[in-house]
Amino acid sequence: MDRVPALDEPLKKLLGGPTAKVMAEQLDLHTVGDLLHHYPRRYEERGQLTKLAELPLDEDVTVVAQVADARVHTFNGGRGQRLEITITDGSGRLQLVFFGRGIHKPHKELLPGSRAMFAGKVSMFNRRLQLAHPTYAKLSADGDDSAEVVDSWAGALIPIYPACKGLESWKIAKAVDAVLPSAQEAVDPLPPSLREGRGFVPLPEALLKVHRPHTKDDVEQARQRLKWDEAFVLQVALARRRHADAQLPAVARRPTPDGLLDAFDAKLPFTLTDGQRTVSKEIFDDLATEHPMHRLLQGEVGSGKTMVALRAMLAVVDSGGQAAMLAPTEVLAQQHHRSITEMMGELAEGGMLGGSDLGTKVVLLTGSMGAPARRQALLDLVTGEAGIVIGTHALIEDKVQFHDLGLVVVDEQHRFGVEQRDALRGKGKQPPHLLVMTATPIPRTVAMTVFGDLETSVLDQLPAGRSPIASHVVPAQDKPHFLARAWERVREEVAKGHQAYVVCPRIGDSADEADGKKAGKKKSAEDEAEKRPPLAVLDMAEQLRKGPLQGLRVEVLHGRMQPDDKDDVMRRFAAGEVDALIATTVIEVGVNVPNATAMVIMDADRFGVSQLHQLRGRVGRGSAPGLCLLVTEMPEASAARARLNAVAATLDGFELSRIDLEQRREGDVLGQAQSGVRSSLRMLAVIEDEEVIAAAREEAVAVVAEDPDLERLPALRTALDALLDKDREQYLDKG
Repeated sequence: MDRVPALDEPLKKLLGGPTAKVMAEQLDLHTVGDLLHHYPRRYEERGQLTKLAELPLDEDVTVVAQVADARVHTFNGGRGQRLEITITDGSGRLQLVFFGRGIHKPHKELLPGSRAMFAGKVSMFNRRLQLAHPTYAKLSADGDDSAEVVDSWAGALIPIYPACKGLESWKIAKAVDAVLPSAQEAVDPLPPSLREGRGFVPLPEALLKVHRPHTKDDVEQARQRLKWDEAFVLQVALARRRHADAQLPAVARRPTPDGLLDAFDAKLPFTLTDGQRTVSKEIFDDLATEHPMHRLLQGEVGSGKTMVALRAMLAVVDSGGQAAMLAPTEVLAQQHHRSITEMMGELAEGGMLGGSDLGTKVVLLTGSMGAPARRQALLDLVTGEAGIVIGTHALIEDKVQFHDLGLVVVDEQHRFGVEQRDALRGKGKQPPHLLVMTATPIPRTVAMTVFGDLETSVLDQLPAGRSPIASHVVPAQDKPHFLARAWERVREEVAKGHQAYVVCPRIGDSADEADGKKAGKKKSAEDEAEKRPPLAVLDMAEQLRKGPLQGLRVEVLHGRMQPDDKDDVMRRFAAGEVDALIATTVIEVGVNVPNATAMVIMDADRFGVSQLHQLRGRVGRGSAPGLCLLVTEMPEASAARARLNAVAATLDGFELSRIDLEQRREGDVLGQAQSGVRSSLRMLAVIEDEEVIAAAREEAVAVVAEDPDLERLPALRTALDALLDKDREQYLDKG
């Protein structure tokens, strides 16, 4: 199918080199189609203006306002001149400043009483907001605006586009005018029956209405339609992937009666929760079919996911296959290996003296292992001696061969792309079953969007014996004595025979100083706390050893340590030989020391909501209650404090993940962390548009079931190819 030439035209041809260059570099817009999908962020109504009273500091803004007065001031003994203009919109006033030679044109044009659109960065000078050297475009007073500026803004709504340095909103609007005629040739991806059935306007009309609406209703019609396109094309991509996966053959894996799984269950010192039983049944049902399982297991922090995964692995070993567990870091792989061999006891010593007849071998495989240990592990895998292997992505290397790989368990999916899944898949005689685990609770819509190619199971019950975690915000700036009390609480826990974590945002050796400065710069300028670099592990450890935690056994743990040193520190901490561990987020996932009861998170405002929830899940894992203290220097009224209060107020990860997503941009949710880079979702808001996503998923499943290769829907295929070009393929697979 030929792609549509009109929308593939490079912008350079229509707009000229300089403008096209800025669009490509700053906004990642390269073709006519890209620009047509660069939608206005909002719309100004003539006469109804952006409120000057609500301008955000340090942001590029576009405002429509009236000039109240204009004055030229001289300084430097008359040698320097500056033009100060006050503009107003009824809600507030704003100062504009022009310097030097740049004052002549605005002085002539911006006369009191005139109206214009102004764009620039809001800054603070002498405690007043101002725009220095804003660009502007004059509007006529009666709303019948000059052809120059608003030639095609025939409607009453002025589109305000996401702009960038060097390209103000109205320049983008002019560029859109140049490409709008091509919208007539946009190929409509929605099947006609679906479009008519749901009463959507055709795509060319939607593009026209979103860029040049006459009424709010135009905008609404366009947005509904464009949201549907995004949701539907994405869901078709995921439905096709699920459909293709379902066609693959797999070996059905059923546990042997009185085999390894039964022996393991018999020696468990506790009973499984109802949630663990239900989820295990879903997994065992999938494993017993002749198509590969693709299941996402999301579980609240500490809900016993590892136990569920281990029982699935044992079932596969029972049936003569092998199971591999992939962890995102070496620390985690070692920890899983340790806890699984402990849980299995003699069942993990298959073929060894004193091991059980039913047992198997559990091997560890990581990048930093010594050559002899690695050789032995590889040998155990290829002969089938080892039924279970736990490792990092070193497992995916070509050299690693399995005897009969039946199940892959991936821990913390967001760190593995589909390429890695596929590489592992190729290691089985037939594609292995796949179980993906995540401790980050994911709202249903995001699960449908990001993990749309996986079936979902949820573990939301905590095992008996787990203790509640009390969480408190410690405002170090407003109430310094609260911080002193926090260190006392740590000492009290240690005095009871327990242990504590202190978490810092960075390491603190020279290699990450630069990051610290960057991190310190990126937030609002209103607050001194933000200007200093985030607290560092190495500095903090020194302060605590000399000060509040003097006399305690304090150790550090961070990602740049040698793997052996890391493992040594973790082992000693687990054995109770370390009282306080000062660490970065390497402890975020899966670290399990039941005796650790207290956690102090320094600069807690520098972490995301779900990250704080993950970290907090490291305490309260035993029978003693957990305590998590969120230390911050942010002022009480700040958004950061509101976020921390939300974390302190609930232990419900699903609730927090909603809060988290509402505060972050969609792009981040979908793994597009670089800000400013277009994700393939421009219009769809994953949280708010739950119904659209759910409905689009149903329609997509029906379309793919009837026509898996979309032979009768060439336009949809074209849209899909565009979505799945290389960089977007990765976006889909980030998960």
